[in-house]
Amino acid sequence: MAKQELTTCDDVLKELKSKQYHPIYCLMGDEPYYIDLISDYIEEHVLSETEKEFNLTVVYGADVDIATVINAAKRYPMMSEYQVIIVKEAQLIENIDELSFYLERPLSSTILVICYKYKSLDKRKKLPSQIAKLGVLFESKKLKEAQLPGFIASYIKRKGFDMEPKATAMLADCVGGDLSRLTSELDKLIITLPSNQKRITPEQVERNVGISKDYNIFELKNALIEKDVLKANKIIKYFEENPKANPIQPVLAFLFSFFSNLMLAYYAPNKSEEGVAAMIGLKSAWQARDYMAAKQKYSGVKTMQIIGDIRYADAKSKGVHNASLSDADILKELVFKILH
Repeated sequence: MAKQELTTCDDVLKELKSKQYHPIYCLMGDEPYYIDLISDYIEEHVLSETEKEFNLTVVYGADVDIATVINAAKRYPMMSEYQVIIVKEAQLIENIDELSFYLERPLSSTILVICYKYKSLDKRKKLPSQIAKLGVLFESKKLKEAQLPGFIASYIKRKGFDMEPKATAMLADCVGGDLSRLTSELDKLIITLPSNQKRITPEQVERNVGISKDYNIFELKNALIEKDVLKANKIIKYFEENPKANPIQPVLAFLFSFFSNLMLAYYAPNKSEEGVAAMIGLKSAWQARDYMAAKQKYSGVKTMQIIGDIRYADAKSKGVHNASLSDADILKELVFKILH
């Protein structure tokens, strides 16, 4: 049972590609990207085009009740080994726990896919344990910020391309953890590459995604690590002149994450790059280099002060104790406090 609960998206897809099917798939969790990836594969590949005509049913939680889903699951396929039923937005169905009655005697010829987005079934109840025993209980979790570069590198490699580290950081910083948008931007970058080029550069990200390669969150972080006052203020000025492309909230969230991780780096038992990477939860030691450099510029006490300053700036950006300062002024004030 535990094995099914911990199944990764790649594991599920690998099993599907080998034509090993289960009577029930419950795809649940906060990250819709993996849920869509698995359900789309089942919808497109399990049945032939001819079989789909009579044996593929796609319904939405807002339009059906659990009795309708169960009745559909009890039907037998027509001129096919399987019928596929995909329930999208299943989190909108009331009394979904009543699916347990069907799972007492499920049809082996039915492949029932429950897409339960943005939340998870209560694992203390009967239904999740039944699903895990009979099929696949897959929990799709949001990626942490530190995992985004790895996701980008893996995605782009599967497509047969490569991406410069700075370009990867620019895209991750700009788009964040929205994997559907992230993969869409990566696909766009691949399409716009010259036919003889296999490596995505920062210049291409700048041209096609609308991120400046010189004036972005990533470069602001570098300027703060280096305590380069002139460069930091040039970037803040650019942000002020391009507020729609550089809203304050993502900037504050990025800086808070960096300095919070820097605080963790001070508590790493092993002070090497490998030890710091392990403490923060980074995939490789080279990703810890920025934190190693920042430790040379900022003491633990100063880092704690900066974290407090970022929290205060965030509150002011939401109108708390702030009657007149613009977002640009708040950011200027914060950068001054960080650097001095």
